[in-house]
Amino acid sequence: MFEDTKVAARFSVQDLQRARAFYAEKLGLEPSEERPGGLLYRCGEGEFVLFESGGAASGEHTQMSWEVKDIEATVEWLRGRGVVFEEYDVSGLKTVNDIAEVRDSEGNLFGKGAWFRDSEGNLLGISQPMS
Repeated sequence: MFEDTKVAARFSVQDLQRARAFYAEKLGLEPSEERPGGLLYRCGEGEFVLFESGGAASGEHTQMSWEVKDIEATVEWLRGRGVVFEEYDVSGLKTVNDIAEVRDSEGNLFGKGAWFRDSEGNLLGISQPMS
């Protein structure tokens, strides 16, 4: 039933204008639509909404990720715009120069990833699958 539907993410933010500035200045994204208390962004075939709320992001897990063709170039571009990346050195995941190799349970490389937080504490990622 859901396999052919469009998926959209929703993120609560405490300060909508601060979040809007982050997404514009750091990620180069402008909202496609403004709604009362919220902003709609479209990226490729997906979309996400930032909505103002008193709640805070858990920041405990990746809440949204973009798939890119060249993660090294994307990380460099984002660094140049002031994005600060998360560093990890935990069992099975270690970032080197802000990028981690992501492996399956058998140790096979299936992609690379990098993570950062937006102005509201949402944990966002970028990934590059290995073809």
